[in-house]
This record gives sequence, structure tokens and C-alpha cells, in this order.
Amino acid sequence: VQLQASGGGFVQPGGSLRLACAASRRTFSNNAVGWFRQAPGKEREFVASISWNGGITHYADSVKGRFTISRDRIKNTVYLRMNSLKFEDTALYYCAVGLRAVSGPQSSGYRYWGQGTLVTVSS
Repeated sequence: VQLQASGGGFVQPGGSLRLACAASRRTFSNNAVGWFRQAPGKEREFVASISWNGGITHYADSVKGRFTISRDRIKNTVYLRMNSLKFEDTALYYCAVGLRAVSGPQSSGYRYWGQGTLVTVSS
């Protein structure tokens, strides 16, 4: 199973980025997908998740109102739109496939992990 995360880059505070996570239809279609991140020297943390059909989403408090997770079931891609980026959003962002149709913030609820895409927020 391969998950391909893309869209990271360098952005100034207040800017926006859209991350994408692509996989095969078999990997994605019936499972939740989550985004996690790990900043230098810190533990990996939950960012957002979306249910198999997009009907249920969860967000970490630190990104609520700024980030939006969505999925395109035709393209087998999950997106993370990140607005109003802050210095503290700098991290390696990973996408992961959930064990079930709906998954929350616990990393144990995910089984396949991508390699990550780096987001750097700096002036």
C-alpha cells in the first residue's frame, strides 16, 4: 500500500497551503483518512480526520477554524486545506488510512502511513 502525500512547502505566516493524499481506490474507499503532523523535537500529533464518505470530520483544537479536510472519492484523494498558517504549524505532515470507516484522533486507529510532506511556516 502506498500513500502519496504532497503539497507541502515554504509559506509565510498567514498564508495558505493545500496538502493532498492519494492512494489506490482499494486503499481508500471504505476507510477514514487522517492527517497527523510531527514538529522537530515533538511527538506526532493528530490534525484532522474524515470518514469514508466525508460526512464526519474531526479536528484538533489547534487547527479548528483554520484547516479543512475533504475528500474526492472519484480521485481517491484526501485534501487538507490550511489557512492562516502560524509558525507553530511547521511540521512534517503525514496522511494515514483508518482501520474503520470513521476514525478519530488516536494514531492506533490507523494502519497505513505515508512518508509525509514538509510544511515550513517562516517569515
